[in-house]
Amino acid sequence: MGLSTQDEILIETRVANDGPNVVLAYVFWFFLGIVSAHRFYLGRPGSAILQILTYFIAIGFVWWVVDLFLIPRLVWDKQERIRQDLALRMLSGRTL
Repeated sequence: MGLSTQDEILIETRVANDGPNVVLAYVFWFFLGIVSAHRFYLGRPGSAILQILTYFIAIGFVWWVVDLFLIPRLVWDKQERIRQDLALRMLSGRTL
Protein backbone atom coordinates (compact mmCIF):
# COMPACT_ATOMS: atom_id res chain seq x y z
CA MET A 1 0.00 0.00 0.00
CA GLY A 2 1.48 3.30 -1.08
CA LEU A 3 0.67 6.88 -0.44
CA SER A 4 -2.41 8.49 -1.92
CA THR A 5 -2.16 11.53 -4.17
CA GLN A 6 -3.48 13.66 -1.34
CA ASP A 7 -0.73 12.34 0.97
CA GLU A 8 1.92 13.11 -1.64
CA ILE A 9 0.56 16.64 -2.06
CA LEU A 10 0.65 17.10 1.71
CA ILE A 11 4.27 15.91 1.81
CA GLU A 12 5.31 18.24 -1.01
CA THR A 13 3.58 21.14 0.73
CA ARG A 14 5.46 20.39 3.95
CA VAL A 15 8.77 20.12 2.06
CA ALA A 16 8.12 23.46 0.36
CA ASN A 17 7.21 25.14 3.65
CA ASP A 18 9.68 23.48 6.03
CA GLY A 19 12.53 22.53 3.72
CA PRO A 20 15.57 24.59 2.86
CA ASN A 21 15.52 27.31 0.24
CA VAL A 22 18.24 27.62 -2.42
CA VAL A 23 18.20 31.43 -2.37
CA LEU A 24 18.54 31.57 1.41
CA ALA A 25 21.36 29.02 1.28
CA TYR A 26 23.21 31.25 -1.20
CA VAL A 27 22.62 34.30 1.03
CA PHE A 28 24.14 32.42 3.96
CA TRP A 29 26.99 31.26 1.71
CA PHE A 30 27.77 34.76 0.50
CA PHE A 31 27.44 36.74 3.73
CA LEU A 32 28.27 34.13 6.37
CA GLY A 33 30.38 31.66 4.42
CA ILE A 34 33.37 32.20 6.69
CA VAL A 35 31.39 30.52 9.50
CA SER A 36 29.84 27.95 7.13
CA ALA A 37 26.30 29.11 7.93
CA HIS A 38 25.03 27.59 4.69
CA ARG A 39 26.20 24.12 5.73
CA PHE A 40 24.65 24.45 9.18
CA TYR A 41 21.42 25.61 7.50
CA LEU A 42 21.47 22.56 5.22
CA GLY A 43 21.89 20.15 8.14
CA ARG A 44 25.57 19.37 7.69
CA PRO A 45 27.20 20.50 10.94
CA GLY A 46 30.12 18.07 10.71
CA SER A 47 31.34 19.35 7.36
CA ALA A 48 30.59 22.93 8.50
CA ILE A 49 32.96 22.59 11.45
CA LEU A 50 35.57 20.94 9.27
CA GLN A 51 35.23 23.74 6.74
CA ILE A 52 35.67 26.40 9.44
CA LEU A 53 38.80 24.69 10.74
CA THR A 54 40.34 24.44 7.26
CA TYR A 55 39.98 28.18 6.62
CA PHE A 56 43.11 28.64 8.68
CA ILE A 57 45.19 26.70 6.15
CA ALA A 58 43.52 28.26 3.06
CA ILE A 59 41.83 25.03 1.96
CA GLY A 60 38.60 26.33 3.42
CA PHE A 61 38.51 29.15 0.88
CA VAL A 62 38.70 26.65 -1.99
CA TRP A 63 35.97 24.61 -0.32
CA TRP A 64 33.87 27.79 0.01
CA VAL A 65 34.17 28.39 -3.75
CA VAL A 66 33.28 24.76 -4.51
CA ASP A 67 30.15 25.16 -2.36
CA LEU A 68 28.96 27.74 -4.88
CA PHE A 69 28.26 24.82 -7.20
CA LEU A 70 27.26 22.28 -4.53
CA ILE A 71 24.47 24.26 -2.84
CA PRO A 72 21.65 23.22 -5.21
CA ARG A 73 22.48 19.54 -4.67
CA LEU A 74 22.79 19.99 -0.90
CA VAL A 75 19.35 21.64 -0.81
CA TRP A 76 17.88 18.83 -2.91
CA ASP A 77 19.42 16.21 -0.59
CA LYS A 78 17.94 17.89 2.49
CA GLN A 79 14.52 18.15 0.84
CA GLU A 80 14.68 14.48 -0.12
CA ARG A 81 15.49 13.48 3.49
CA ILE A 82 12.45 15.48 4.66
CA ARG A 83 10.27 13.78 2.00
CA GLN A 84 11.40 10.31 3.05
CA ASP A 85 10.88 11.05 6.73
CA LEU A 86 7.37 12.39 6.13
CA ALA A 87 6.45 9.45 3.87
CA LEU A 88 7.62 6.95 6.49
CA ARG A 89 5.65 8.76 9.16
CA MET A 90 2.50 8.69 7.00
CA LEU A 91 2.92 5.04 6.08
CA SER A 92 3.35 4.08 9.72
CA GLY A 93 0.12 5.87 10.59
CA ARG A 94 1.63 8.76 12.52
CA THR A 95 0.26 12.23 11.86
CA LEU A 96 2.29 15.02 10.37
